[in-house]
Amino acid sequence: MIDAHAHFEFYKKDAPRIIEECRRELKAVVDSITEYRKAHLWKSWELLKPYFGFVIPTLGYHPNEARRGNWEKVKKVEDFIREHSKEIAAIGEIGLDYHYAENEAQRENQRAIFKHFLELALELDLPVVIHAREAEREAFELVQKTGVGAYFHSYTGSVELAKEIVENGHVIGISTGIVFIPEVRAVAEAIELESMLVETDAPYMSPVKGQRNTPCNVRIAIEEVAKFKGIEFEEVERVTEKSTAKFFGLRI
Repeated sequence: MIDAHAHFEFYKKDAPRIIEECRRELKAVVDSITEYRKAHLWKSWELLKPYFGFVIPTLGYHPNEARRGNWEKVKKVEDFIREHSKEIAAIGEIGLDYHYAENEAQRENQRAIFKHFLELALELDLPVVIHAREAEREAFELVQKTGVGAYFHSYTGSVELAKEIVENGHVIGISTGIVFIPEVRAVAEAIELESMLVETDAPYMSPVKGQRNTPCNVRIAIEEVAKFKGIEFEEVERVTEKSTAKFFGLRI
């Protein structure tokens, strides 16, 4: 099993223990190391670097940080990405989150910074990991204009847009939220297995109420997809592993 999106760095001092636990069950975890508030890229990078190989890093700039419009920080993150561009599997997560953007000025900051990192991904020939909340259509249109390959992680948008996304060659993340989010279940049923990756977004999106999520719970996402598709667990595991390795360029 491969978890296509998680955040080990948010476990802080517990990260080494949880990584070792997951290493016993999973082949790899793609960790979106993302600039977000006090979770600085360079600190998270150093925390996770000893585990690279099992932990597959991406680097990005979260839209909820982008709404602040701090271009000095954007430049610092861009420089860090350029420095490590040969070591990462994608740029992300980046995107738009209109749930938390309080006004049009904050949304415009998100758009400008999102476009900036899309252009950087194009320049560096890297795919992108997209965070889109209440802005899925706009994020998709910006991706299409740029021409980069995209993973729409933890997707909760419409089935109609999901079909359009995969028809244009992108992939969609089915998270452990499939247990309790109707939109995730609807998309899992509607799109082809070959167009989805499975993820936890750990420590978020826990399928067990009151418990912190971990990448090991990606098994639950696979089980739920298998149930909705009426196919075997092993088939979902095999196909999603293959799709994750293809999208991120992994040799697993």
